[in-house]
Amino acid sequence: MEKSIKERTAPSQALIGVVAVSVGALVANIYYAQPLIASIGPSIGIGTALSGSLVSVTQIGYGAGLFFLVSLADLVENRRLVLIAVAVVIAGLVAIGLSQTAVAFCLASLCTGVCASAAQILVPFIAHLAPPERRGRVVGTVMGGLLTGIMLARPMALFIAGSFGWRIVFFVSAALMLAIGVALARAVPRYQPRQGLHYGQVLASMLGILRERPPVRWRALYQSLMFCAFNLFWTTVPLLLAQRFGLSEHAIGLFALAGTGGALAAPIAGHLADRGYIAAATAGAMAVLGLSFAGAIPVSGTVGLVWLALLAVLIDAAVQVNQVTGQHIIFSVPADIRGRVNAIYMTFVFIGGALGSVLGTVLYARCGWAATAACGALIGLVALSFHVIERMQGRQRVQA
Repeated sequence: MEKSIKERTAPSQALIGVVAVSVGALVANIYYAQPLIASIGPSIGIGTALSGSLVSVTQIGYGAGLFFLVSLADLVENRRLVLIAVAVVIAGLVAIGLSQTAVAFCLASLCTGVCASAAQILVPFIAHLAPPERRGRVVGTVMGGLLTGIMLARPMALFIAGSFGWRIVFFVSAALMLAIGVALARAVPRYQPRQGLHYGQVLASMLGILRERPPVRWRALYQSLMFCAFNLFWTTVPLLLAQRFGLSEHAIGLFALAGTGGALAAPIAGHLADRGYIAAATAGAMAVLGLSFAGAIPVSGTVGLVWLALLAVLIDAAVQVNQVTGQHIIFSVPADIRGRVNAIYMTFVFIGGALGSVLGTVLYARCGWAATAACGALIGLVALSFHVIERMQGRQRVQA
């Protein structure tokens, strides 16, 4: 018999695993096209100058979904909402694979992006289930799955497209999402949020939540800066690897695979958050990010390539640690507003990531890798400075 969330005291390891894989697979869908635009563009009638817009459409859809779909998690039964979104993602992926024109591709990509944001419904959902003393570890495991999905998306797309063509990438993802939909339907309990608001009130309340909860503002700011640096790195490092180190697409894919090692930091961050080391972990993550970018400025030669791979792991780990510790804080809000809080938080994070992609592309084209890496180091320093300001304000409030 199907159980509701109220009948479960804590999520099982199997449920945590299903949710971790699901969020990774959902978010991966917005990154598959990124390394394939050179192949996709000509086949649907898009020139080189506009091919970058193919990636933007899916990301725009994801950003819209973060605000308009994820906020529904405080209003609509969560399990049903996620399953409907997964069904639309499957249809969108199949439509992308079958598309013959730019209009068809973009419409399908937009729908896929909007509903892929269901990953951010599952994250606060699993936080609902987790007891407070285990919440950091549970969320850390799930966020490890999410980052792994992001990191695996590009190399897997390159490997599959290199052997079978770009369309097969989306058909394979559709099959994977079908399996995930079945697993979610079997494993996830129902959760009906407390009623009392309609959709317009839910959206209107989000500005009030942001105004009234300073910790949400601070953590959204921190992670938007960290994700800005993350996207700055992963948007430009493939260009660096191809131009300075002469790597092929498959070799760049292998480099990206090495970067997934940073996802291992998520459970560690969860343990630190559960034990109360949130401030120290946050400051450490920001420092590691800034120092890693600074260390990447002079890379060259074979040793430089190995060093860059290690720095990639450290950058990914730093972003993951800050994400997990931040979500430990934002998910401490009352359960009936967690969906909206997560929508606010992830919308800021997504904006930061989009700005990082644009900033990285422009900087690398005009100023080269050294300036790009220096910018990443500066972002880490700015984030750390904001964290120091927050801590000083906190001490002043306590003294007052």
